[in-house]
Amino acid sequence: MSQRTIAVLGLGIIGSRAFALLKDSRMGPVKAWNRTPKGIPGEVSNLEEACSDANLIVLYLKDGAAVRAVAERIFALPPGNRTVVNHSTVDLETTRWLVRECAERGIGFLDCPFTGSREAAAGGALVYYAGGPDELIEELEPILLLTAKSVLRCGPAGSATVLKLVTNLISACTVQALAESLATATRHGIRPDQLIDAVARNACGSPLAAMKLPTMANGEFDTHFSLSNMLKDSRYALELAAEAGIETPAIQAVSRRMAELCDAGLADRDYSALASPYLANP
Repeated sequence: MSQRTIAVLGLGIIGSRAFALLKDSRMGPVKAWNRTPKGIPGEVSNLEEACSDANLIVLYLKDGAAVRAVAERIFALPPGNRTVVNHSTVDLETTRWLVRECAERGIGFLDCPFTGSREAAAGGALVYYAGGPDELIEELEPILLLTAKSVLRCGPAGSATVLKLVTNLISACTVQALAESLATATRHGIRPDQLIDAVARNACGSPLAAMKLPTMANGEFDTHFSLSNMLKDSRYALELAAEAGIETPAIQAVSRRMAELCDAGLADRDYSALASPYLANP
């Protein structure tokens, strides 16, 4: 693999941790930029400075609108040999737009969202869903594995976006179900630890349930993946379903619930705050 000069754009919960791992790897020069300065060592003041000599630009941004705005600035840079890897979770149309715009400019592009939250990012244990040419994935995989434990090859660009959105659909609906089961069980005199044990022994048990149910029972919603981000992803999933002509009543209901809770001031809490309406002191 040839030497890469890397620009990390977006220093939120995931991007800041990925940036730290890339810097520590010493695989090549790494700069970073965030729309709101974070004061992190190695962060530069503007996107153009971060990307000026970068031949690999990785995006960890909030949503489709942010990705499009940042991509427009990348496209305005002087022509060069560069590749853009989008790790942001966006709508499928934004991914299609990135494919078209990068192709027109001779820019390599990888559709590469991830699963994993704060601790996984810190430990280099994300899982990337990679959509794009096999040869590009092969070339970039050693760099991707600096911040991830595995890379799942999904097919052409766009396929990774779809897989990311539909798996988040499952996570959102599961956590809402956990919240409802916790509330119903405890109101009928079942201790939270009994429910946690029962779920762990049941076919409905999962790593997600094991991670979220204990903190939900304690009313702890420290942010690993925010409610506002899951709401955003649920809306993208609804767009996918509408494009496919499919009715999705479960995620429709959970999306409405998440919107209500975001409006109530919980947008920046973990999405397990779906349990908060059932607590005496949320």
